Amino acid sequence: MPVYEYVCSACQKPFEELVLGDERVACPACHSARVAKKFSTFATSSERRPESASTANMPGPGCGTCGDPRGPGACSMN
Repeated sequence: MPVYEYVCSACQKPFEELVLGDERVACPACHSARVAKKFSTFATSSERRPESASTANMPGPGCGTCGDPRGPGACSMN
């Protein structure tokens, strides 16, 4: 489920919100609907875990340039 980062245009408070479907986002501090989505990165773990049935068929790491799941050299960016 997507968690997005926002900043309120009214009170300038940054916050995160779990967004489901077409749900409208409001600032938790002042309840204003004037919010702007921030650009953010996502967290990953570099910890190696044993493969389970759910991850056994997933492709390996993608292209280092664009993330193409076919691997390095598979896209036009290389």
